[in-house]
Amino acid sequence: MSGLASAPLVAATLALAVLFYTYAGYPVLLALLRRVRPLHPRQDPTWAPTVTVCVAAFNAEATLEAKLASLTALDYPADSLDILVYSDGSTDRTDEIVSAWSARDPRVQLIRGLLRKGKPTAINSMAERARGEVLLLTDARQPVERGALRAMLALLADPSVGCVTGNLQLEGRAGSGVYWRYENWIRRNEARFRSVVGMTGPLSAMRRSDLVPLPSNLILDDVWIPMRLRLQGRRILFCEEALAFDRAFDDEREFARKVRTLAGNYQVFALMPALLVPFVNPSWFETWSHKIMRLVCPWALAVLLFSCALGVWRGGGRAVPWLAALLAGQVLFYAGALVGSRMGRMGILARTFVVLNAAAVVGLWRFLAGVQKVTW
Repeated sequence: MSGLASAPLVAATLALAVLFYTYAGYPVLLALLRRVRPLHPRQDPTWAPTVTVCVAAFNAEATLEAKLASLTALDYPADSLDILVYSDGSTDRTDEIVSAWSARDPRVQLIRGLLRKGKPTAINSMAERARGEVLLLTDARQPVERGALRAMLALLADPSVGCVTGNLQLEGRAGSGVYWRYENWIRRNEARFRSVVGMTGPLSAMRRSDLVPLPSNLILDDVWIPMRLRLQGRRILFCEEALAFDRAFDDEREFARKVRTLAGNYQVFALMPALLVPFVNPSWFETWSHKIMRLVCPWALAVLLFSCALGVWRGGGRAVPWLAALLAGQVLFYAGALVGSRMGRMGILARTFVVLNAAAVVGLWRFLAGVQKVTW
């Protein structure tokens, strides 16, 4: 093989290996591991602690009525359940809606934040006011299935379990919905093997005694909270029966959300570097495969494109046809992403894939520049 094309071929092969392992190899390996060494969590459906539902809300008038209706209808003893709604400096009818619910159902209480400070401040404030042994952390947008709380508590009854995360179901044809189903499948297998490496922000349950005050500048509470517990050896479980419902965002809105999420991932690893250390983190394999490799993939895509183009331009070796085929495939893929829905289902998926990887690059820049806002 000519040296003119060998270096680009090696670089392209390594980049392909990174991408293949991240998006296909790890999920398949995880599915095999959970079959070879399955986790059988203990459940106690009779455990019925007092529960405080904590809802962080900002200008949530469009969704809050349905959310509170679902929470007050939860299949759980009324005298063991209360609901706190933290309004994070809302300027719409959020406060009015909560106050009206409180007048009808005294279990619902409003905590008013005069200035918008973000979700960490909201969670800290609600945790201080909570009377329940268990906190059900949830957002203001997604309605919750009636039996969700009982299903989660049955798993949380095991003292070795630090957090139970719910099952968010996205409706709609947007590419982000397909991606989320793929992500949920991975989380389900992680939970059946050892532990999930995060929690679903719209629906998670944990003991109040296990929640320490969150840093006020924390971007991603739904990774920081569970992974802090995982470093203590506690498991994070996925409850398939605990359903919350939402709509899949279009790519433009999903891009902004993912930028924030991925900037938050960088911050979490900076705050808790022990997560990156094998055997210190009980889920180090899953953390590297699921979280770190996703952050590497945008650069692997860039290396793949550049190395193929360089190899074809240099020429002079048997690797050139292979590199040319790879280059042509990438050009077609990115053209499909540019065209999007006009190319049908494949165009939608290609666009979502590119958007998510672009978000990782922007998220890194925002983290390094310190410009990612805590507010959502």
